[in-house]
Amino acid sequence: MIGAALNAAGILLGGLVGLVRSKPLSPANEQYLKVALAAFTVFYGLRLTLLSLNGSFFHILKQLLVVVIALMLGKMVGRLFRLQKMSNRLGQQARECITAARPDNPSRLNDGFKICSVLFCAAPLAILGSVQDGLSGYYYPLAVKAVIDGLATMGFVRLFGWGTMLAAVPVLALQGTITLACAQFLKPGLDARGLVDPINAVGGLLVFCVALIILELKKLELADYLPSLICAPLLAWVFR
Repeated sequence: MIGAALNAAGILLGGLVGLVRSKPLSPANEQYLKVALAAFTVFYGLRLTLLSLNGSFFHILKQLLVVVIALMLGKMVGRLFRLQKMSNRLGQQARECITAARPDNPSRLNDGFKICSVLFCAAPLAILGSVQDGLSGYYYPLAVKAVIDGLATMGFVRLFGWGTMLAAVPVLALQGTITLACAQFLKPGLDARGLVDPINAVGGLLVFCVALIILELKKLELADYLPSLICAPLLAWVFR
């Protein structure tokens, strides 16, 4: 649960900094942090994928084929279940609440807690990072999310007050539960059949895609690709 703990700590730290610091970050500093964060995301995403590819040249080609097909099938399943649309709907509702927020609103602490809990828990990286942490102890995606959520909390805490920091509790509970469930129930069976690497290979590419979203280079429906984490081990088992 290192990743989940880091994410919760990032929210708390971001909230404390936002309460102490009266001025927001300058546009230049924001851009610098965005580029640095994207660089780390690219590195740790591609690193996870490369570590998951092994064996002979033809075996690696077969693994890459599994990854590509898993991403294609995963996106089809995600669109079928409208995962990205649900994520967009939650984001839109949060934006409307943020726009309507007022400093003199007596329920702003409660509103801040609910909005941040939804945004931080419903992010695709929350599920993706928790799965990677549980299956292989690769907590770096959640470390990246910790920085993202911490920076967001710095802004939210000025608008909603310290209630936004309480979002660390549901984040820790949700991501910790996913991590422990993957480690205790999924990892032993997947390890025995050699099916962890396909999940990590797909997960690494999805983490890499987060960098494209951070830099606003490409608009990706990341939530729709989450079923790829299920398709990858199934395809690897079939193709074996």
